[in-house]
Amino acid sequence: MADALESQARALLTAKAVRARAGQMLELGLAGGLTHFTVDLDRIDGVADAVLAVTRKAYPTLDIPFHARWRHFVLGGVDRWARLADAASWPDRAAQARAEFDLAIVSVLLDAGAGAAWRYRDAMTGADVGRSEGLAIASLDMFASGLFSHDARASFRADAEVLAKLPLGSLTFAFQVTEANPLLGLEGRADLLRRLGRQVSERADVFGLHDTPRPGGLFDHIAAQAIGGAVAAPAILAAVLNQLGPIWPSRLELGGIPLGDCWRHPAIKADDGTAGLVPLHKLSQWLSYSLIEPLQRAGFEVTDIDGLTGLAEYRNGGLFVDHDVLRLRDAADAARAHEVDSLLVVEWRALTVALLDRLAERIRSKLGRTPRTLPLASILEGGTWAAGRAIAFARRPDGSPPLKVISDGTVF
Repeated sequence: MADALESQARALLTAKAVRARAGQMLELGLAGGLTHFTVDLDRIDGVADAVLAVTRKAYPTLDIPFHARWRHFVLGGVDRWARLADAASWPDRAAQARAEFDLAIVSVLLDAGAGAAWRYRDAMTGADVGRSEGLAIASLDMFASGLFSHDARASFRADAEVLAKLPLGSLTFAFQVTEANPLLGLEGRADLLRRLGRQVSERADVFGLHDTPRPGGLFDHIAAQAIGGAVAAPAILAAVLNQLGPIWPSRLELGGIPLGDCWRHPAIKADDGTAGLVPLHKLSQWLSYSLIEPLQRAGFEVTDIDGLTGLAEYRNGGLFVDHDVLRLRDAADAARAHEVDSLLVVEWRALTVALLDRLAERIRSKLGRTPRTLPLASILEGGTWAAGRAIAFARRPDGSPPLKVISDGTVF
């Protein structure tokens, strides 16, 4: 029985399960069977046009990179990480890949919603940068300064032993947090990095194959699974979920396996222990998208990129609410703050994942593209995230999402 539950739990730690359960949620919504939302698919064509408009503005040739953390390291037209990496001397491509895995993992884990008030003053340009881009530049500055390294002569690394003991004050200072410049979930972020350090230390068999234990050791773990120089994107996610899963604050477990970004909704049916469970794995998938390019730079072919799903976060989700594809049954819910495990938020996030697939089909048909020539990762980047932000600012002066979620710094 325990083995059966463990295999059921592992099945939930996949993009395939995210897509299947999200599809089930959309079918319920289309049938009028959800508690908090109704769904109007007729309006998705207008969303496709809005996404295409921001995509053409950002990428006029429609040559669109993947939605990944690397995009946020570009500020004022300068790719900050590329500049640092190009100036460094790497013993081989794997060494650079480990550093890039270190940077991506730490930066993504620090990337939960910052709140509308926080800003980061960029030393290079003097610009004040907020939200996800500000968090990215701040985390890159921390990494480049050697904040996470145990070796003063080698800054471009994150060591498990340093992460495990990271003082809250170090992050407070590095993020320039003051009473006048508050950052949401700062303690949650610091705790997550310490958990990361402990997990990586404990699993030296995964994270220390070719170096002392560091998150970047996950590169060697994934590279060892390559078949003919190719790595499937869902295998990247499987490695992230199975090897980093224990770092997430204790939420749901099945068969002793922590399920991470997975939530309960009674309307979701299954004939085993996974009944009523809705996996979303937003940060883990965002991280998996961000690990594709380091693998490619190291010489691997990454396949089945559309095997990953869209991201269940408030810009993509807000896009569908603000365009009235999703409508609240109770309009008063727009004024309330909702816990991340509430049925409303679980419905909203799962519907977002399923609607992103429908939206991608519509956008490809308008452009005469296929999933191979225009993967979902590029549509997100072009794309849905930017269009969600654009309509949020058009609707609300502070650009806040249409629904308020109480975040602990580890989900969004």
